[in-house]
Amino acid sequence: MPYIVTMKWDISLSPKASKQVNNLPKKIFDTLVTLEAEMMILGPVRGNWPNYSKLGKDIHHCHLSRKYVACWKVIDKKVQLIEVYYAGSRENANY
Repeated sequence: MPYIVTMKWDISLSPKASKQVNNLPKKIFDTLVTLEAEMMILGPVRGNWPNYSKLGKDIHHCHLSRKYVACWKVIDKKVQLIEVYYAGSRENANY
């Protein structure tokens, strides 16, 4: 019997995050893509990721590496939409 994966959540990037993603090192970009794929299937709460935490109501972040983080928020629970609003260095993160 084949294993079927259904995507539950849609992921979007804010305009700022779209620009930031273009400047990420390839390895970090690949890690972000993995995180987004996991969020599509399992949702925004990613307690299995390093240094994951909720920053507020429906706002989350986790480390992609020692230097890079991603921040996202739930835009709409009903239609299951998540927006990544930051993907870059920890020093510049707007938690």
